[in-house]
Amino acid sequence: MPALRIALAQVNPCVGDIAGNAALVRDHAHAAAAAGAALVVFPEMVITGYPIEDLALRASFQRAAARAVDTLASDLEADGLGDLTVMVGTLGVAQSGRPFNQAAALRGGQVIAHYNKHHLPNYGVFDERRIFASGEDPCVVEVGGRRIGVVICEDIWVDGGPVEQVASANLDLLAVLNGSPFEEGKGRVRTDLARRRASEVGAPLAYVNLWGGQDDLVFDGHSFIVGADGAWLANAPGFDDALLVWDLPEADAPATQGEVVDFASDDQQVYLACVTGLRDYVLKNGFSSVILGLSGGIDSALTAAIAADALGGANVVGVSMPSSFSSEHSKDDAADLAKRIGADYRVEPIAAIVDAFQGQLALEGVAEENLQARVRGVILMGISNREGHLVIAPGNKSELATGYATIYDAGSIGGYAPLKDLDKTRVWDLARWRNAYATTHGEVEPIPVNSIEKPPSAELRPGQVDQDSLPPYDLLDEVLDAYVEHAEGRAELLARGFDEAVVDRVLQLVDRAEWKRRQYPPGPKVTALAFGRDRRLPITSRWRELS
Repeated sequence: MPALRIALAQVNPCVGDIAGNAALVRDHAHAAAAAGAALVVFPEMVITGYPIEDLALRASFQRAAARAVDTLASDLEADGLGDLTVMVGTLGVAQSGRPFNQAAALRGGQVIAHYNKHHLPNYGVFDERRIFASGEDPCVVEVGGRRIGVVICEDIWVDGGPVEQVASANLDLLAVLNGSPFEEGKGRVRTDLARRRASEVGAPLAYVNLWGGQDDLVFDGHSFIVGADGAWLANAPGFDDALLVWDLPEADAPATQGEVVDFASDDQQVYLACVTGLRDYVLKNGFSSVILGLSGGIDSALTAAIAADALGGANVVGVSMPSSFSSEHSKDDAADLAKRIGADYRVEPIAAIVDAFQGQLALEGVAEENLQARVRGVILMGISNREGHLVIAPGNKSELATGYATIYDAGSIGGYAPLKDLDKTRVWDLARWRNAYATTHGEVEPIPVNSIEKPPSAELRPGQVDQDSLPPYDLLDEVLDAYVEHAEGRAELLARGFDEAVVDRVLQLVDRAEWKRRQYPPGPKVTALAFGRDRRLPITSRWRELS
């Protein structure tokens, strides 16, 4: 058989935008045809967006998806692309009415084959077993006389099943449609798995993945092709549109080498995930700009830099809200940051507003400190309501874990929290990485060095620093990583050698802060365990006494 040119279309769909997603497929199908491809493969559920959750159960949504696929097939034929085989992820429906997570192959103006996902993930961020029915039959599609096996995402993560079913089908290629969310370090696991599955079926494996942000999930793309012998044949960059074109060689001919690009560093991938998550949350929700408080500290500085990279500095409103306890260097650092990223910078002193509240309430101690923080939140929400910006929260995972934040303040209100899944030490790492990246690319460093180097402080009382209330962040984050990410208990933490007083203090803070975490905005999930999506902890260890 002759060589067959295939294309993997790495695209960024939007959940629920069936018409827009179908148009996206149509445009990229044209690009694939222009590149000489006979087959173009799109990611999992590209027609509906992913994950669609309970939208899959709505009959009207099911009908809309089915119409879109039929119309797309007709439109491609009318466009002169009738000979192109287009494989898309979509929503199918069983005779029982249960929805399928489905792949459909289009050619000649019609749907020529369906495949229904067999293995439905039901862990972490996934809830597919509750929503979808499982497929049972394998699928092999012939394109230009070549045999193309089709599976969807989780199907290759489970031994046996559809991969085993098609292993004896004399495949020329195994196409895998994916909606695989980003997680730091996950890429290496994916590629190792794909190499094993390619070996099992005795054919190259083409892995096409979504990219883009959808609420708190970020899909990274990084589509690729590996040979039956594990050879790395072609790959696309992450966090961007890509059309990866590769020639499947003639039968029994050696595999051809396609385009290969280097993977970004772990720091860069995590940073890009935060940028992607924020940008798509803003744009897919109909906003075009964001607003946040600029304190001069590291968290707001990194958040603002991410926002500027996501939306452009002109679409970032940074508000300095000094109090009588705000240091001059904090005000200077906030202004410097805004200038570096080109933000719309404003100053709104809070003293008069705090005095008005105090004249009514006469608060003292922590209540007085928290009043200052909440006044800042009110200012941001007021400007947001007046001008239409989305408020973003600069809080990090360490603060969220321990409850070291004032609920409803400028650090926790808003629609999205770009640093939500980054612990404090990671925030510093990414700030240093972003500045180093700017230096190597001839750009202005976006984050003032002073914001990185000075001790973090909420500046709600004279001389306050975070370590008045928390262990040093390097120690705190190590304990949090063991307790939260690796689910180790008190005994395991003590066995590691952590100080008993530190362990007891951190566990108490974490367990009592769940009520705050439940009210926090969504943010991009970049680690194996993120608050909100796949982690909850006790509200209080005294619940048994109170029940």
